[in-house]
Amino acid sequence: MIKSNKMKFIKWIFVAASLFVLSSCSGTKKSKEVKKITKVEQVRTTILKKQNITRTINLSTILEGYTTLNVFPSIQGHIEKIFVEVGDHVKKGDDLVRMDQTQYKNALITYNNLVTEMKRMEGLKEGNAVSQQNYDNTKMSLDQAKAQLDFLKQNTYFEAPFNGVISAKNYENGELLSGSPVVVLTKISELKALVNVSEIYYTGVKKGTKVNIISELYPDKVFNAEVEIVYPTIDPTSHTFTVKLRIPNQNMKLRPGMYVRTKLLIGKDNVLLVPYLSVLKLTGSNNRYIYINEGGKAKRIFVNLGQRFDDNIEIISPELKEGMEVVTTGQSKLVEGVKLNIVK
Repeated sequence: MIKSNKMKFIKWIFVAASLFVLSSCSGTKKSKEVKKITKVEQVRTTILKKQNITRTINLSTILEGYTTLNVFPSIQGHIEKIFVEVGDHVKKGDDLVRMDQTQYKNALITYNNLVTEMKRMEGLKEGNAVSQQNYDNTKMSLDQAKAQLDFLKQNTYFEAPFNGVISAKNYENGELLSGSPVVVLTKISELKALVNVSEIYYTGVKKGTKVNIISELYPDKVFNAEVEIVYPTIDPTSHTFTVKLRIPNQNMKLRPGMYVRTKLLIGKDNVLLVPYLSVLKLTGSNNRYIYINEGGKAKRIFVNLGQRFDDNIEIISPELKEGMEVVTTGQSKLVEGVKLNIVK
């Protein structure tokens, strides 16, 4: 009996102690929750409003000569004379290359003989002293000789078809033509460049769109250019389209092969801008968000980023409206629903 009472007393002590511990833990947890709920973060904010911007696309590219001529004869033979050297500036009509003239001279003799024969045939035809078949055969031979003569002349004597500079010379006088052009003539008073632009800008890029060109060689100078051709198709792999730029270069400061940055000006717009550092990135993803002050509490809003303007960036979201307070300082400490104290 005494033993039974003693066991009951021990059980009572154990139950009481357990209840005390649970009560203490519960009280501590509630205390922390209250502390968490009542925590206030110090932040600074700015009023969200739309601003006028000039929308641009920044891309890099390599400059090319506007027109390039590879002097490569269609006939085999020795190179009789090269009239230019690398770096020479030539004008339209200047001599560039003369190939071996043997084939051309033989063709010229054949042609002149047929011209004489054709005159004789015309005289005979007027007197009905030659058949129509003989006359037609002579006329056909003359036409063929003329075509051969023109072909050989075009591939024996080469003149500059435009003003430019000799950018390559691959042979010396007397060498046998092989697999490279004799010389290369490049027009550099105008340049061109091809840039690949994201498909989202397709409707904004038009022929005549103004472009700024910036070279690291002239960091303080902006060169003017414009869109000459907008290619009509979009690459399904890269989702870009090609734009050809025309770049005036009368002062010859730019050169083919230069690496440059381009800024396409595609019009003005009215957008929402916030300080770049106010935009946060969700850990483990590429999602971006900002915090706004909604009734004294932090509210997170996910945004898409647009164009950056120095320390500001364009943000896009259907939840955003002008007049909202965007947190610009202290946002990294915030969680959804925490109370805010706006520091002026």
